[in-house]
Amino acid sequence: MTDNHHTPRPQEKNNGDAQPLINIKTGNKTVDQSISRVSRFVSWFQAIPAVAHLIRTGERFNDRLGSQFGAAITYFSFLSLIPILMVSFAAIGFILASHPGLLTELINKIANNISDPNLANTLKNTVNTAVQQRTTVGLTGLLVALYSGISWMGNLREAVRAQSRDVWERNPQDQEKFWRKYIRDFISLIGLVLALIITLTLTSVAGSAQNAIVTALGLEHIEWLKPALTLIATSISVLANYLLFLWIFWRLPRHKPRKKALFRGTLLAAIGFEVIKFVMTLTLPKLATSPSGAAFGSVLGLMAFFYLFARLTLFCSAWIATAEYKDDKPVEDDDPH
Repeated sequence: MTDNHHTPRPQEKNNGDAQPLINIKTGNKTVDQSISRVSRFVSWFQAIPAVAHLIRTGERFNDRLGSQFGAAITYFSFLSLIPILMVSFAAIGFILASHPGLLTELINKIANNISDPNLANTLKNTVNTAVQQRTTVGLTGLLVALYSGISWMGNLREAVRAQSRDVWERNPQDQEKFWRKYIRDFISLIGLVLALIITLTLTSVAGSAQNAIVTALGLEHIEWLKPALTLIATSISVLANYLLFLWIFWRLPRHKPRKKALFRGTLLAAIGFEVIKFVMTLTLPKLATSPSGAAFGSVLGLMAFFYLFARLTLFCSAWIATAEYKDDKPVEDDDPH
């Protein structure tokens, strides 16, 4: 007797279940291929010399506490403003003492413009105290400013050297005598102040000369001239920044950097500092429009400026220290110690 019922073969019975298994395997294979492609791309991208250098810089900056050093420099920078304010008040006191009419006019303006009599009397007493104790406040401010400035320079020097030396630990050769360290920091502070004065002078002269030249020549109607002069002023400002950071990266590290790395890292710092100044110029006026910003905006702005400056300086120090260029000779140093 012939059986009309067809008994399915085992492979036919499992035919419906075998297809999803094949899809799962194919899907896993596709995912593995995608991950492999991404890994190869990441490896290729990280192997680019500029990217590899940036990665080395970030690792050194983080491993050697760049953010913490930046916060410390910001703290000491803000504290250094107190003696500067003392010297400023003493200078104002000397000016008012030599011009009695100006002192009387200032006191009258305080009395007329402030409705609260207690606050007006407090301000009058403050002005009189500044005039009477101008010599004491000035000398005290100068001494404190000198001490705080040298301490600030010492902290900046140690932070830059931490990023610059080959190993994280300080070598016995890096130890200095107490008096030698303070003399070196004092000379470094004088050099930094001179470099800062030069940069500010170049920047201010470039900015003021721009409008003066256009007005004197009667060229206000030329539309493309103002952007061109703005570009020239920005270039001069970047050059001034370059001189400032070149002095920092050349004099502060004990182990002198290589020339090509020094010049390129200094250019990176100069451009970054110009970007910071531009961002702060746009941000601070908007911050001062709110009531809280008007009260604390200047303080927060100064702290942000100091912090960004410190992080930029230390990051570029790490960038210079991790640079690898062929035939890059070290900078000659006139001080073997």
